[in-house]
Amino acid sequence: MKYWNLRKINQSPVDKAGIIPRSISKLFDKFKKELDPNAEVEALEDFKVARYQTLTSVKYVIFLLIMPILINQISKSLVFGPFVNYLWNKNQQSIFLNHSQEERAFAELQRFEEKLHFEILIGKIDNASQKTINHRITGKALELAQEYANESSCAVKNILSDLLSCTVFVSILITNKRQFSILKSFINELIYGLSDTAKAFLIILFTDMFVGFHSPHGWEVIIEAILRRFGLPESRDFIFLFISTFPVILDTIFKYWIFRYLNKISPSAVATYHNMNE
Repeated sequence: MKYWNLRKINQSPVDKAGIIPRSISKLFDKFKKELDPNAEVEALEDFKVARYQTLTSVKYVIFLLIMPILINQISKSLVFGPFVNYLWNKNQQSIFLNHSQEERAFAELQRFEEKLHFEILIGKIDNASQKTINHRITGKALELAQEYANESSCAVKNILSDLLSCTVFVSILITNKRQFSILKSFINELIYGLSDTAKAFLIILFTDMFVGFHSPHGWEVIIEAILRRFGLPESRDFIFLFISTFPVILDTIFKYWIFRYLNKISPSAVATYHNMNE
């Protein structure tokens, strides 16, 4: 593929926005192309460029997703896993990384004791001596200790492997700027090529999902999962502070994008969005 053809790829729909509405300019461009004697040659070239753009974008996305995941799993299993396990087994007194793990472990042990006493009271467990009860509680405590020790070591492995994966991901973006530019242009054409109703539907879907009325519950689950993955304390104050600020920032970005770009490129899509959102 010739490089001069890639100039068409690098042209973003955002860059074409002007005083004249895009729908009218597209109509004039279409009429101009139909009168052009070289229209067939240009159509063939446009098809080749579009095909090259699509194939390159798909390959780049697959490579961009698979490579960091492979690096993450391989490094976690073969490099960081044995290293962290060796250090963790060497210091066997370390079980919990934070107080959140302790609270969850103690709460689970307390529920086990309450369940055990309840089963004794209803006669489900017969002839249960204090020694037997203590033995079962001790076994449960050892099981929880092993479980949370594994969770703590996995959190350290996740931090190291995810840092390496992020480094690989950023390196791919930096070293493949040409493919990234093609992918960016492909996404722009894909989004701005949608109908006005589809654009409005996607905007409403994403805004309601990430900054809508029910989004705080989803953000709470996501933040708790991320904190637990990296062995960080699950601070309720931090989670509530994040939920109260980050969706507001996202909502501002969405509105700015609609006002700054979409309103110039597709005013009818903005009008459809407002009508659907009312």
